Amino acid sequence: MGDNVIPLHKNPAPSDESGPVTTLTVVPDPAPVRPVPLWVRSGRAVRTAVTHESTKATVRAAVRHSLYTVNGGRIVARRTWDGRTGSRYERYMRAAEAAGNMELAAEWEERLQRFRDARHRRRMDLLHSPLDVAKGTAVGTGMSVGVLVALGIVMALNTHQVGDVFTPLSATIEFIGALIYIVQIVWGPAITIGPFLALLALWSVGRKQHAAPQWALPANVRSGEGEPITPSIVVKALRDLGIAPLKNAIKEMGDAGASMLGPIRIAGCGVEVDVTLPSGVATNEVQKRRRKLAENLTRHEHELFITIPEAARTVRLWIADSGALDEPIGPSPLVTDQTMTANYKTGKAPWGQDLRGDAAAISLYQRHLLVTGLSNQGKTAAVRALALWLALDRTVKFWIADLKGVGDWAMFDGIAEVLIEGPSDSHCIQATEMVEDAVEEMNRRIEERRRDPSVVFAPLIVLVDEAQKAFMCPAKGEDGRPYGGSKATSRYFMAVREIHNQGRAVDVLMWQGTQDPTDQNLPKLVREGAHTRASLVLGTESQARMALGDKAVDGGAAPHLLRQGLDKGTLVVASDGITIPAGQPSITVRTHFIDDDPATEVADRAKALRDGVTTLRVVEQGEERDALADVAAVIGDAARLRTNEVLKRLHALDPKAYGDQWTNDRLKALLEEHGEEPKKSHGVMVVHRDHVLRALANRDTDDSASATE
Repeated sequence: MGDNVIPLHKNPAPSDESGPVTTLTVVPDPAPVRPVPLWVRSGRAVRTAVTHESTKATVRAAVRHSLYTVNGGRIVARRTWDGRTGSRYERYMRAAEAAGNMELAAEWEERLQRFRDARHRRRMDLLHSPLDVAKGTAVGTGMSVGVLVALGIVMALNTHQVGDVFTPLSATIEFIGALIYIVQIVWGPAITIGPFLALLALWSVGRKQHAAPQWALPANVRSGEGEPITPSIVVKALRDLGIAPLKNAIKEMGDAGASMLGPIRIAGCGVEVDVTLPSGVATNEVQKRRRKLAENLTRHEHELFITIPEAARTVRLWIADSGALDEPIGPSPLVTDQTMTANYKTGKAPWGQDLRGDAAAISLYQRHLLVTGLSNQGKTAAVRALALWLALDRTVKFWIADLKGVGDWAMFDGIAEVLIEGPSDSHCIQATEMVEDAVEEMNRRIEERRRDPSVVFAPLIVLVDEAQKAFMCPAKGEDGRPYGGSKATSRYFMAVREIHNQGRAVDVLMWQGTQDPTDQNLPKLVREGAHTRASLVLGTESQARMALGDKAVDGGAAPHLLRQGLDKGTLVVASDGITIPAGQPSITVRTHFIDDDPATEVADRAKALRDGVTTLRVVEQGEERDALADVAAVIGDAARLRTNEVLKRLHALDPKAYGDQWTNDRLKALLEEHGEEPKKSHGVMVVHRDHVLRALANRDTDDSASATE
């Protein structure tokens, strides 16, 4: 059929009796397919071939092995030149001068002079060597011939054959001829193969030194994972930092740039090295390029820590083994050692491990504590681990306000005398009043110390977790003073300041855990009052300065460079209570994680050491109180309590209900109303538990009788 033929299709009519109807259907011609030009197909094929991974691998291999040979020759030539000249000594001398070590520079200059003197003597000896060689050869040849002839004479006397006199001499001549013949045979192939062997040797040198561009090296060499840290690697990493004075100084030093480095020491799961920077390079210039330096060392940023030791113009690099910081450090000794106890004054709490892998223990004696960091990074677990250890000292008292209120501190029921749990403003108010009660206790102790300097007080830890809620609480008291805030009118702020100012002297200590520090939720005067300041990962350097102080951050502390979510429980600590390497203002600690169940087991051991502590769980304010029942509750299992102690506990239980209007007289009136009253014991008014329980029983009996009537 032609291209313009119209095909005919016969379709039956649906219901017409006239018979089939012929219908003409026009089928359009398909669009013509234009062939792809040959040059386009060729270009695509070439592009595919060029960009194929096999082609890239082949090109990289060709470039790599070619440059191995070329650069291997350069390395051998450099080594030969160094061995034949004094250039090596000159580089060392310039390096010492650049580092300002004139004594070492003079020593290298003296060594260079000795090398030149020895070289001069060798060259002078060469002027006389031809004559000495000729004389030696003549004498040696004559002696050898004489020995051979003497040997022949002995053989002739033995065999009675005169011809044997020359037998040894002729045998020696034949042997020399055979050697010459062998050399003639081997010489030709040796001349042919020799250059290839030399190139192979140069290739081997270049391969061992990886003397090729990074992009041409094999993948396992380019990644550098697990590559050991050597002086040359450190020097190259510093040279490529992009600091012009440092790069120029290293160029002048040549390979002797390693003279900047101290010994590379194994330090836990990594290595440590001190770098003395040349003149014109500041330590903070290196600190600012931490990521680039880490990548130059084939490490991730979090695997390099830069600190400033005491020595001037020196930075200390701690370089972790690849992946070592992602490995867990193991359980806490609090969990594994069931016999562990604590001593507030002389002991140290096992907190974790430092970067060297050594145990990191911290003293809590008379030190206020501040731990901060972003949310969900292990702050509560870090503070709780210290509290659990200290709870094993039965003399230590705890007042705890958990303003998160999800049960993180529930195991301290039976250890803490006060336990507030909840996130509302009401709980923040209760926490504030708890801290104010601690101020009153502190003042009472101070007054008692004035009267009796030898008196010893039980340590009191006032702990507020999620303290930023207390600082930011908008509620105000009846006198109009705000509970939160950072001004002198803030009740929480001023109470914490007072404890920071004087609490240490009488062992009333403030522990706070807070999130995301700012001037609003962690005022400067409060954060600077803490003796031990620790920080988990933070968002910015300014927050790091708020958490640890300018001195620590300027010295290399960098919690803002930790990895959020990956470095949970890793703290940067600034405190005189923990062993910090000399010259450093802080230390990085990877804390042990104690989960809720193990924490409960440790808390149970602490409870077994104590004589039954009744924990006051502060309830929501505004609830109608049963004063007599509350008195019984605050006495707990104690046989008797001083009346002022009962009043203090009632106030902690509900500051609204048991405020300033509750005095010794009102407490006495309450008990007398039910047929009991406080008694004196050793000259001090006390309330007996049995008397209160009897009053409760009598009241219940009276109420039952009244109801019956």
